[in-house]
Amino acid sequence: MNPLEPAFLTNRAASYMAMKRFRPALDDCQQAATLQSAQPSAKTLLRLARCQLALGSATPASSTLRIVLSLEPKNPTAIQLNKKITELENHLKTFEKARGLKDWGHARLALDKCMQGIDGEGEEIPIEWRVWKVELELAKGNMETANATANDALRLNSNSPEVLCLRGLVLMLSGKLPQSLQHVQSALRYDPSYLPAQQLRKRVKDIERLKDEGNIAFKAGRLEEAVEKYTEALERIGEEEEEAKGGPIRATLLSNRATTLVKLHEYTRALADTEASLVLSPGSFKALRTQARVNLNLENYEQAVRDFQNAVEEAQKDGSTTERDVRELRTELKKAEAALKRSKSKDYYKILGIHRECTEIEIKKAYRKESLKHHPDKGGDEEKFKLVAEAHSVLSDPQRRARYDAGEDEDGLNDGGSGMGGMGGMSQADIANLFAQFNGGGFGGFGGGGGGGGGGYGGHSHSRGGPGFAFSF
Repeated sequence: MNPLEPAFLTNRAASYMAMKRFRPALDDCQQAATLQSAQPSAKTLLRLARCQLALGSATPASSTLRIVLSLEPKNPTAIQLNKKITELENHLKTFEKARGLKDWGHARLALDKCMQGIDGEGEEIPIEWRVWKVELELAKGNMETANATANDALRLNSNSPEVLCLRGLVLMLSGKLPQSLQHVQSALRYDPSYLPAQQLRKRVKDIERLKDEGNIAFKAGRLEEAVEKYTEALERIGEEEEEAKGGPIRATLLSNRATTLVKLHEYTRALADTEASLVLSPGSFKALRTQARVNLNLENYEQAVRDFQNAVEEAQKDGSTTERDVRELRTELKKAEAALKRSKSKDYYKILGIHRECTEIEIKKAYRKESLKHHPDKGGDEEKFKLVAEAHSVLSDPQRRARYDAGEDEDGLNDGGSGMGGMGGMSQADIANLFAQFNGGGFGGFGGGGGGGGGGYGGHSHSRGGPGFAFSF
């Protein structure tokens, strides 16, 4: 039998169609239709339309079927096929409309109906539809599904610059910058002029460079520069809805910038960054830890405790964490719980107007300032004056301060001897001497004239350091 005869080609096409191999069947039908162009065959054209529909080509299928119906207006198979083609066209219109409105859920539903409305399977599904599916998952913020869908598309269309570039975008948003660059460069090897790949390559390189420069600046203590670099990187990442609002890579950079802002004591800005980071990556224990530290500094103690609890829980589930990471988080959690407990009673740091990482020198300066301010003979409040003395008696003693920081009951009532309520173990004679020091115009223990002793300071030196900082490098 002559392989160039229309009958041979249409019969072979029928065999391919039975095996759901619609692409070679399409080629045979097109060749047969060309050979029969002088006298078109409704049978050949009907098979051609079926192949076109199976491959998702609704418009060509509709055009072919119009010719069939002009030849055989009452052909039942053609009439039935026409209904399926019309349904597919309607689903595609619904998809386009929903996507234009950024109604990703309805767009995905319409695309699923498109796929259900054709007979093609596997590699027969249009590349464009596979790309749409990945894009919809990105827009919905489903990074894992987008990654899996992009992998499937690439497996079936490994030489497609469009699919390679899209896979590169998913990898970039996932924070896998070197792998992203590899895929983009592969896309450009297949098509050096493919503009989306050219643009993405530059973007990935910029983000990687700025991220690395920010990390280097942070480690060197150049904190303002680090914030600037992270900000530039975040601008290159963007937060477009179609790109998962920046995805995990944006979450990482926001977390890094927040950590830097904490070291700069810019807690309000840091809190905004951690909140934005956790919207993108709710399970990041590092962002939760930073947010907990910020809330602790902002005296949002209950939220700080919740954040540390969540950080411990997420760290235990994170395969990249060590036992040391979890232990350190538990230690910070205990400190936050102690701070919460203190907040419900007397906050000695707040009474003296100092931060929790202050040194002994800062405690002494604050004690002198607050004592002068609240001295009864200077028109101050005697109760506040007593609280200042009480706070000083605890915080100036390293051991008592450590117990107080750990949440133990240190209310200034015991200081190694019999105490007087509310005055840090100071006797009435001590109080009288303290008043006398002020009345004498001096302040003993500060070298300010007057003859008093050291005011209970002792010779201890107590320096406090802030919590360790870690990045999501």
